[in-house]
Amino acid sequence: MQVPRCQISLLFCLLSCASSFGTRYTPDWTSLDSRPLPEWYDEVKFGIFVHWGVFSVPAFGSEWFWWYWKVALKPEYILFMVKNYPPGFSYTDFAPDFHAQFFDPDEWADIFEASGAKYVVLTSKHHEGFTNWGSQTSWNWNSVDNGPHRDLVGDLGAAIRKRSLHYGLYHSLYEWFNPIYLSDKQSGFKTQEFVEKKAMPELYDLVNRYKPDLIWSDGDWEAPDTYWNSTGFLAWLYNDSPVKDVVVTNDRWGLGCYCKHGGYYNCADKFTPGQLPNHKWEKCQSVDTISWGYRRNMKLSELMDLPSIIKDMVYVVALGGNYLLNVGPTADGMIAPVFEERLRGIGAWLKVNGEAIYSTKPWRVQAENATVPVWYTSKSSTVYAILTSNPMQNSFKLLTPKTSHNTVVTLLGNPEPLKWAPLQTSGLIVLLPDLPFSPAEAWTLKLDA
Repeated sequence: MQVPRCQISLLFCLLSCASSFGTRYTPDWTSLDSRPLPEWYDEVKFGIFVHWGVFSVPAFGSEWFWWYWKVALKPEYILFMVKNYPPGFSYTDFAPDFHAQFFDPDEWADIFEASGAKYVVLTSKHHEGFTNWGSQTSWNWNSVDNGPHRDLVGDLGAAIRKRSLHYGLYHSLYEWFNPIYLSDKQSGFKTQEFVEKKAMPELYDLVNRYKPDLIWSDGDWEAPDTYWNSTGFLAWLYNDSPVKDVVVTNDRWGLGCYCKHGGYYNCADKFTPGQLPNHKWEKCQSVDTISWGYRRNMKLSELMDLPSIIKDMVYVVALGGNYLLNVGPTADGMIAPVFEERLRGIGAWLKVNGEAIYSTKPWRVQAENATVPVWYTSKSSTVYAILTSNPMQNSFKLLTPKTSHNTVVTLLGNPEPLKWAPLQTSGLIVLLPDLPFSPAEAWTLKLDA
């Protein structure tokens, strides 16, 4: 039977419309987990995490200051308050001293850009509940009505985007001492008043107002995703939000979700897998190994040095991950010079070695135990061998690569090809030049087939 021309036209229109709208995701993990990760995220590899809030005022011990003082009852926190503040002083009394008077978003963005980072994730709200924007559901517990009297989320976002970096927002689902959340918790999370009145309105507001490229969810571990209505939010985010085609999410959307559901996987803080994972992942790591927020009592021995940071990043990228490195600004809005020094050092190393990091893929072998540790990355037919210490010798063996008479070996930063010879079974021996000084103590050999 011949199909009428009008019906053919209608069918063609319907198919075209369906194609233009793309896949529609339903609010269940099977559907949401099928969404392809936007390509930009895997290409950028390195980002900066920023933990900033009222906890930056006491700047003692940890960004969990309030919890350790009032719930965990850690003696050092109690003693700190007894010695330095009058009786009856509450945590909320810290907020007016969160001045951020030296906060210059362009200065921060310049530092982040100089680090070689391609995305920045700012704390919009930590577990203390204080929002770094004028959230309409936060009463006066926010940075516009209190403390800085500024839209910190918006100000930094504008500066970051002027430099063509991706901008992401960290958001804690739960709040330690919010009475509405505690009421829901008391009910065994059978009521959802906090989700309906606070958590979800804030998430929708953040997305609609600031259009982040990334949502870094946290504070999910006490209640299941069904309490948080996570799948409903993510379905809207992927289908209908203003960032539906570019937004990336992590895996902290409810008890039992991490390392299992979501966009890419954070798993536990400072997650360090022992082998190549089968899903895109990210390691969040702090320069200050004790705290994510700024600490006035930090010691140099507690900070990661530049070689340690570079080794950690190389390891992560070789295993297919992204590296999100945290700094905690001061309450007055400064990036401490010791943190800035680390960030600029990373950028200097990446200027020479960045092609072995950005837009690379894990190679068939991720590491090799040569005379010094070697990590591999790849890009098309090019293989990069990153040496994370100086071999202190003129010749160096790589046992894993397969070579041909067309193979060209270079040292990144040195344009002259290096002399090399194949080994009997596989691999090659390379004649190294005098390696240039590197504060990062890492160098890259590039092998073009």
